[in-house]
Amino acid sequence: MDTLIDKPTTRTDVPTAALRKLYLVRSAFAAAWAALLFTTADTLGPLSATLLVIYPLFDVACAVVDVQSARTHAGPVRHLHLNIALSALTGAGLAVAATSGIPAVLRVWGVWAVTAGLVQLAVGVSRRQLGGQWAMIASGGISALAGASFFAQAGQDGATLTNLAGYAFLGGVFFLVSALRLGRTGTPT
Repeated sequence: MDTLIDKPTTRTDVPTAALRKLYLVRSAFAAAWAALLFTTADTLGPLSATLLVIYPLFDVACAVVDVQSARTHAGPVRHLHLNIALSALTGAGLAVAATSGIPAVLRVWGVWAVTAGLVQLAVGVSRRQLGGQWAMIASGGISALAGASFFAQAGQDGATLTNLAGYAFLGGVFFLVSALRLGRTGTPT
């Protein structure tokens, strides 16, 4: 008799494992993306423009995976649908903004960071029982503040994309922390 089979699973085991995997993928993507953008942050060329559009589209793909997992396990999906719409619009907006220059990109990214940050905060709060969500809650709040900062930077001389790389990297760190903390009971959410 195999004792591994006898272990009962709880309702949160499967969604926590799926969410952990998704958060780890998001963390790795954010780190790689930030490194690539950082190397091209002073100018808005074809590579940086492509990277800018890819980031929110990757967010759409991750949110779709998250929705499918949450639906399968009776989790909340309302805010995730909003995130999908915001990120898809942002991808299109960044494609257009990239033709106008860095200030336009910073404005579009800033609006997205504020709105997506508030959505992430709401998703984190709704998932508190899974554990590890304090990092997602903090990340959402920081994203909203950073978005306002990007919008303000757009009006300054010498604006660059460097802070967007830092923003993505920090977001990746928050996803990593959440992945490592998911499912831990008795710890702050």
